[in-house]
Amino acid sequence: MKGIRGRLTASFMIVILISVIFLEILLIYTVQQNNYGSLKGNLVSQVKISADMYSRYYSETSLEDNVLYNVDAFWNQSNARVEIIDREGKIVMDSLGTIPSPEEPAEDIQAALNDRIGEWAGRLNGQKVIAVSYPLKSSGEIVGALRFIASTESIDKDIRNTMKVFIAIGLFVVLSVGLLSIFLANSILVPLREVITAAERMAEGNFHIRSKKKQDDEIGKLTDTLNYMADEIVKKEKLKNDFISSVSHELRTPLTSIMGWAITLQSEKFQQKETLNDGLGIIAKESERLTQMVEGMLDFSKFISGIIRLEYETVNLTELLEHIRIQLMPRAVRENISFTVDYPENLPEMQSDANRLKQVFINILDNALNFTDSGGFVRFQTKTDEKEYIFIIEDSGCGIASEELPMIKEKFYKGKSSHSQNGIGLSICEEIVTMMKGRLEISSEVNIGTVVTVILPREVDSNG
Repeated sequence: MKGIRGRLTASFMIVILISVIFLEILLIYTVQQNNYGSLKGNLVSQVKISADMYSRYYSETSLEDNVLYNVDAFWNQSNARVEIIDREGKIVMDSLGTIPSPEEPAEDIQAALNDRIGEWAGRLNGQKVIAVSYPLKSSGEIVGALRFIASTESIDKDIRNTMKVFIAIGLFVVLSVGLLSIFLANSILVPLREVITAAERMAEGNFHIRSKKKQDDEIGKLTDTLNYMADEIVKKEKLKNDFISSVSHELRTPLTSIMGWAITLQSEKFQQKETLNDGLGIIAKESERLTQMVEGMLDFSKFISGIIRLEYETVNLTELLEHIRIQLMPRAVRENISFTVDYPENLPEMQSDANRLKQVFINILDNALNFTDSGGFVRFQTKTDEKEYIFIIEDSGCGIASEELPMIKEKFYKGKSSHSQNGIGLSICEEIVTMMKGRLEISSEVNIGTVVTVILPREVDSNG
């Protein structure tokens, strides 16, 4: 019963058994009541006709004389057993020829002697019977009672036969539903087993296997989701491998330079002060480059792991933007790129993490400068409205192909351009902006340029 098929089949069977048993009891009870009610109604109708005939045609003669001389004149149309009871409750005539002497009249006889229709069901001489009693009147006075008694044997036999038919039908329904429930359980279980098998293969590391979709239902959607997950894992695995390969290559270059100069400076031939200064300068520069790369990867790892927390403070945007302009202007001048930072006067302060905000802007501007050739431009604009801060970084660089644009913010993705870095810069920016409850939007056209827009809310819950 631990499997789905067993549970579904058991559930179906329990429901159908309860339903069939309830309906069987209800139907049998209805048939029994209808049959007994029909018999009782016939007896009541017959006893009323006979009693009425007595009142009309035989009431002038005493009850005892009528028993002696007109014994069957007013009930000869009935097949029931007939008893005539006098005013004291004694049976003075029985159509079977025997006159029982009960200690006291039955309850239906007492009712008839009190001018009511009496009804009684029970056993008489070992048989189940229904009895109906009706008052006999002479000149409006009750002189006795007329009692019709009918055996229920034939009715009970019909009810038993009906019960057998109903039970047979119920068993057939239960069997049919049982087989149907097994079929339905299999229709769910078989495709689900295939999905489970595919998932187990994927858990073992085979992400190229795919589950076959058979129907467009919930299991079909599960199949699509599982296959999509496998596709994404394969895609991310490829990006990760490309990222590792790229980082390894980028690490190798400064390490090779550092190692080469270290070996060179160890040689006595290169102990001149000028050469020594050049070598140490290159070693320091390449070491700084390595440090920046490692810090970037550590930041990325912390953001992905959820370790990084924003430190909110009041940020003077004017000072922050001027600091960025002063920091990047020498590089722009050196590379002959027009670099401008525009913002409105009286720019309002904002609640944010100044260091992380600066990291986002520097990273995006660094990409813009990397992808813009000499003679081009990079513009950094800041706008505000009642609800948001809007930071726009626009360049006239080589642009991004439309097929690459949806992927450039993905983790480990490295563009096809020779200027592309290790593929984590924009991912970190996306993580920071998302933590700040903002949005990072990118639009680009090849050979025209790229526009990166950072939108941050003015009202921020610094508690998270």
